[in-house]
Amino acid sequence: MEIYLKLFEVLFPVFFVVGIGYYLGKNNPKIDTTFITNFAANIGSPAMIIYSLTCTGTSFEIFKNYFWYYLIAIMAFAFIGVIFLFFLKTKDIIRELPPFIMPNTGNMGLPICLFAYGSQGLGVAAAISALIILCHFTLGIFLADRKFNINVILKNPPFYAIIISVIFLYFKIETPTFIENTTFLLMYATIFLILMSLGIALTRFKVFSFKKALISSIGRVILGPIVGLLLIKYFDLSGFAAGALLIQCSMPSAVLNYLVASIYSPKKITDSVASMIAVSTVMSFITIPVVVFFALKYFN
Repeated sequence: MEIYLKLFEVLFPVFFVVGIGYYLGKNNPKIDTTFITNFAANIGSPAMIIYSLTCTGTSFEIFKNYFWYYLIAIMAFAFIGVIFLFFLKTKDIIRELPPFIMPNTGNMGLPICLFAYGSQGLGVAAAISALIILCHFTLGIFLADRKFNINVILKNPPFYAIIISVIFLYFKIETPTFIENTTFLLMYATIFLILMSLGIALTRFKVFSFKKALISSIGRVILGPIVGLLLIKYFDLSGFAAGALLIQCSMPSAVLNYLVASIYSPKKITDSVASMIAVSTVMSFITIPVVVFFALKYFN
């Protein structure tokens, strides 16, 4: 009974805030989320990265290891995506790969790992999320646009937050209290805003090909945790860090995939990406409780 209570404590606040966003989006279809997007990208995400990596007891060794573990997971996700898209007879496999490769480790993954494993779990989840953020503005844009632009990285505030955090971790520099307090406040404000914006986004995404989106989403939310379990088995991982890795592998496609596609890809590709994000997110409301239950039971 205790584990079911813990599961409820972990998931209820996340789904409740997403529900608030969905309610607001349904009642006001014209609600503007531009502020949330700009705040999260330029201020919130860098603050989350700095706090979760430098103020939660995460060591450079843990950051390095789980950064590389998830890089292997990303390669596995890409392989799965190519296979699924090939059998779905997708014409432009390259541009439709990002939703398979880059799950929602930030909007959903970070708060779930935080509530499941506390600040230590948040540190591991942040190492993984930092990699995904880098991928969005490098690999994601490269795949969506079919060309690489270094200026996008240089203008990306989370990129510098990652560098600063790694320097602090590597040289074991103690984070000043004023920075810890500031990033702490910004992190929790950002978590609330991005979860709410996810709910709003779900009211706007249209599913243009349900069958294709459903099959693709299976590759994301069903095979994703299987990849996580294989990594845990192969590298003999255990404890909260293994649980955080499993949870992060289980997330649906990230909303940021849609934003990148809408800028760099044709409308047909953008519609397909949006469909997969919507369907995989709805499916995850069923799969995530199962994964979190398993993570809490065996990796605690």
